[in-house]
Amino acid sequence: MSSLLSLPHVAHYPVRNAVLRFFVKSSLAALAGWLMLAANVYAVEAPLTLAEAQRRAVERSRQLTAQDYSIAAARDMAVAAGQLPDPVLQVGIDNVPVTGRDRGNLNTDFMTQRRVGVMQEITRSDKRRLRSDVFELEAQKTLAEKKAATATIERDTALAWLELYYANAMAAVVAEQGEQAKLEIQSAEGAYRAGRGNQTDVIAARDALAKFDDRASEIRRRVRNANTMLARWIGNVSGVSLADKPVTDTVRVNPAMLDDTIAHHPQMVVLAKQIAVAETQAKIAKANEKADWSVEVSFQQRAAPFSNMVSVGLSIPLQWDRENRQDRELSSKLAQVEQAKAEREEMLRANMAKIRTQVDEWQNDRERYARYEHELIPLANQRTLAAITAYSGGKTSLADVLAARRNVIDVRIQALQLATETDRLWAQLNFLFPADDVTTHSGMNKDTQ
Repeated sequence: MSSLLSLPHVAHYPVRNAVLRFFVKSSLAALAGWLMLAANVYAVEAPLTLAEAQRRAVERSRQLTAQDYSIAAARDMAVAAGQLPDPVLQVGIDNVPVTGRDRGNLNTDFMTQRRVGVMQEITRSDKRRLRSDVFELEAQKTLAEKKAATATIERDTALAWLELYYANAMAAVVAEQGEQAKLEIQSAEGAYRAGRGNQTDVIAARDALAKFDDRASEIRRRVRNANTMLARWIGNVSGVSLADKPVTDTVRVNPAMLDDTIAHHPQMVVLAKQIAVAETQAKIAKANEKADWSVEVSFQQRAAPFSNMVSVGLSIPLQWDRENRQDRELSSKLAQVEQAKAEREEMLRANMAKIRTQVDEWQNDRERYARYEHELIPLANQRTLAAITAYSGGKTSLADVLAARRNVIDVRIQALQLATETDRLWAQLNFLFPADDVTTHSGMNKDTQ
């Protein structure tokens, strides 16, 4: 009987343990899910730095991948161009009778012979080396183009990142002023209901809010466009927040050494390699004044009563119209050399003027922005505070307060627009070279204050 009374207690413990195990497993699964969700949220909301955006853009670029293939192709051709031409196998039947009683017979006439031979064109070693050099220089030129493309990608990504950064800042300014405008409407309506204000103030406050809303709509369009441009470089940007902008008080261009800096710019290196390619092609044209010979060896088999034979031959092209062929080719290649040199000189001058202008504009814009930051914005805020104080004392109208508010937002937006233009110039100057370029010429590695 006692054993029967104890059965419920015996069964109770396994059930309770099972419940506890289920609860623990469920809790651990929920905790793991929460941790994964938190990790995903953190990953999505991690602020995107400018450097990270540039890294993604470079990694995502198909243009750079295409140039890698182009470099590999040119270097493979450099190896192929340095080899002798393939030998030519020659097989034939000579002197087959076509008339008389031996017509079509291969074994009766002593002149009939079966021939097998090999012909080899002997291209001079200096020509083969020069042809190989052309493709190697093409590979080096494409490598310089890749560096120029990398710098362009990093620069354009920086411009898109900065555009989105400042568009968000402008949106925040307009939103802040919009909230102030809503409070002013409430204040004007309250004063009107209490008999301390007039309907004109209410209408003016609503008009101000409508203008803020219109400006906010314009800024939202700018934000959407900035998102689109950044997505062009790094892919999907939905849910991405931007980190603080990097320090933009210095650039990697030293105006005192601008000549050396521009001479090492990837675009100038591309043109320098183009000159080297043209000069090498001119050397090939000069080497073509000496014709390549061809050597032929063949074995002739004749009918049984007759002896077999071996023939050796030498072929030499006759440059009988050298004035209109070889000389013209050389003249053409030399003209292309001068063309490449002239194009490089013209681009050097253009880039020199462009970068000097950008440096001057950047320095001037920084000076102007400091004026906005230390003088114009504080003065606008003081004017608004004075207008609010006067309105509270009944010495001015709400319209004057609203005008002061609009002046503040105008000045702050102008300051942000100026900051945008200043940092755009910074990006154009700071990313003349790829960020990871190890160029150590004197024009780099020095900051411009």
